[in-house]
Amino acid sequence: MSCGSCVGRVENVLKSISGVHDISVNLASESATLSLEASSQINDVTKALITAGYPARSSHIKLNVTSMSCGSCVTHVEKALMSVPGTIEASVNLANESASVEYLEGVSTKSDIIAASSGAGYPAEILEATSDLNNAEHIAKELLSQKRKMLVAASLALPVILLEMGSHLIPNFHMFIEKLIGNQISWFIQFTLTTILLFGPARHFFIKGGAALLRFTPDMNSLVALGTGAAWSYSTIATFFPLILTDEVRSVYFESAAVIIVLILLGRWLEARAKGQTGQAVRSLIKLQPKTALLFNDGKINEVEINLLKVGDVIFVRPGESIPVDGIVIDGSSNVDESMLTGESMPAPKSIGDTITGATINGSGSLTFRATNVGSDTILSNIIKMVENAQAAKLPIQGLVNQVTMWFVPAVIFVSMITVAIWFVIGPNNVITFALVAGVSVLIIACPCAMGLATPTSIMVGTGRAAEIGVLFRKGEALQNLSNIDIITLDKTGTITKGKPTLTDLILSDGFDQKEVLQIVASIESYSEHPIGAAIVQEAKSMGLKLSPVQHFKSITGYGIEGNINGHRVLVGSERLMKREALDLQFFGSEEIHLTQDGKTILYASIDNQIAAVIAVADPIKPSSSKAIEILRKKGIGVVMITGDKYETARVIGREAGIEQIIADVSPEGKVAELERLRENGKKTVAFVGDGINDAPALANADVGIAIGTGTDVAIESADVVLVSGDLCGVVNAREISRATLRNIRQNLIWAFGYNVLLIPVAAGVLYPIWGLLLSPVFAAGAMALSSVSVLSNALRLRTLKPVMLEKI
Repeated sequence: MSCGSCVGRVENVLKSISGVHDISVNLASESATLSLEASSQINDVTKALITAGYPARSSHIKLNVTSMSCGSCVTHVEKALMSVPGTIEASVNLANESASVEYLEGVSTKSDIIAASSGAGYPAEILEATSDLNNAEHIAKELLSQKRKMLVAASLALPVILLEMGSHLIPNFHMFIEKLIGNQISWFIQFTLTTILLFGPARHFFIKGGAALLRFTPDMNSLVALGTGAAWSYSTIATFFPLILTDEVRSVYFESAAVIIVLILLGRWLEARAKGQTGQAVRSLIKLQPKTALLFNDGKINEVEINLLKVGDVIFVRPGESIPVDGIVIDGSSNVDESMLTGESMPAPKSIGDTITGATINGSGSLTFRATNVGSDTILSNIIKMVENAQAAKLPIQGLVNQVTMWFVPAVIFVSMITVAIWFVIGPNNVITFALVAGVSVLIIACPCAMGLATPTSIMVGTGRAAEIGVLFRKGEALQNLSNIDIITLDKTGTITKGKPTLTDLILSDGFDQKEVLQIVASIESYSEHPIGAAIVQEAKSMGLKLSPVQHFKSITGYGIEGNINGHRVLVGSERLMKREALDLQFFGSEEIHLTQDGKTILYASIDNQIAAVIAVADPIKPSSSKAIEILRKKGIGVVMITGDKYETARVIGREAGIEQIIADVSPEGKVAELERLRENGKKTVAFVGDGINDAPALANADVGIAIGTGTDVAIESADVVLVSGDLCGVVNAREISRATLRNIRQNLIWAFGYNVLLIPVAAGVLYPIWGLLLSPVFAAGAMALSSVSVLSNALRLRTLKPVMLEKI
């Protein structure tokens, strides 16, 4: 809000919402106070304000959530977080035990959100930025704890297994035990060891599972607690109250309860090991940054902590050391290994004036540089944030999974009860035994862990691997959308071409001096971020021309620039700009045709409303552009160039790059209109690749916006995917990673759902009437553990994904 009329519009918008009263909008504090008939109406208020162009301020919080064990837990946590008034979006990740929440400022607080998760039985705490290293310590402790529980449980379960199942391994072993200690004593020993196991290493299943049942939000722990508790309870009755049961059905299943727990703990230990590896990419990035730096201070070099560095500090880097922060080289030369940034193994030469990036590795030379970005502003920190945000995202496909898992555990409990009831009605002799075995098997085998892990683990590993080869997914949805792209549209300058043009021609109007015009044009272009302007400035400096200050500089997006230099009004830009100013270009008609036929980009310069010169620059295409475009076309993807340049110039570049469809001479708004046309009313999915400020509208409008990482901040902020290397081969790699990750997710979901669809009926006993086969709860526990480990192992295969294209061809 900027004025009183804004206040009035906001009040009118709020008044139009049914059930909203007592509205007060304050311009000074930029706040609105209102009363609602129902807390759920806050979402209507939020949407209305966004539509009106006055979005409510929101904040983001990331939480570490404990006690989650399966897909249904994820749904319970998300439901609890969304129940907090003012929560806009909540995304919970089982794989890294985190939650990402966006909420309205002034409506709810961080404490409210943390309390909601904790109140639902899943304690939460704020997850600090780039805390993956601390999280790695937590994972290590969790691994050790799981291993200890598993080993203790195994040591307790082994005697139970030998006492009850030894005869299957050693003939007459059962007779030996009966003569040695007697059958009843054997059961007493099994009871003692199993009870210690259940209420020792396995007690958390009963504590957490029981609490979840009392809240009517059963989870995987509830299933394990019910299954093993039923086996233990029946066996305890058979041991201590023998008269309650007849001799035909009097038996014990202590070994089933014990082995189930051991196998589940083994599965959780293996699962924790695999989950720890899914976040390895981010932890590897964090570890790249050195802890200290060599700082120049009063002519001396002092070693200081990296968090003490400030912008402008002068830093010295010795051969072989890691560069601490981003900066510009002011002395020395060396080759720098930037593979962590670009995926390119060939070191990049660096000398005075070149930019260097923190966490890259210096070669054999020494470098002195001035820090430009430190702390959370470095490229490495931004990369880590992008990867973490992408890993925390919830793809559209995950919404369906969460809906299923929300009802899955209650449905399994119901199926187990029905199974027991059916066995009691139509079962053979020893009906209690059959009913118990089938009911427990259904409870144990139907754990939804694999469902909850299927999507987030693939996303974490896939986006992490993408970052390692120079592809950053800023938004998780792009991972799914990019796999379905029909058309990829490309900007020309800095995207297909190198973006480092050189000045080739400067043709003057009568009465103008070449050096004077070049000096004026270079002066105003020095205020621009466009690569063509950089080429003009470079040429002026090479001729020893001194640049003048510019007053009232203005960038006219899609047209050019203007400003005042030494009292002269100066315009530099496209033909569109000159025509808008009603300036006559006929004098340069033949020169323009000749220059554009050579594939050169044309600019005009006007001084005091008179055309002073036509300027031509040439920008060669990147070595890999043609190959990348060829691969995309072979994969059935349409490739289109959209540029603000003249058609003749664009046609020459397009022919060289292998692009047949060219859309030229369009404004930034025109690019958006062309994207809409290419979509054919939503029939096709379109991506846009660009790097400049004038590309920002198209990047934001495209189904997937892909920004060249060497481009402007505005372009990168508008994009869904960032290519760190600034190379079109990153587009090919990004699409293949997207397709591989989605394929991996589908494989995981097919396995997770197929496993339950097939084995729950088997556990219930549908094969018994045909083949006399009834699944043992022990095998059910083993199959359940195998299911989660299989899903995680499949996701980890993405770590070995190779880039389709290398950065240099």
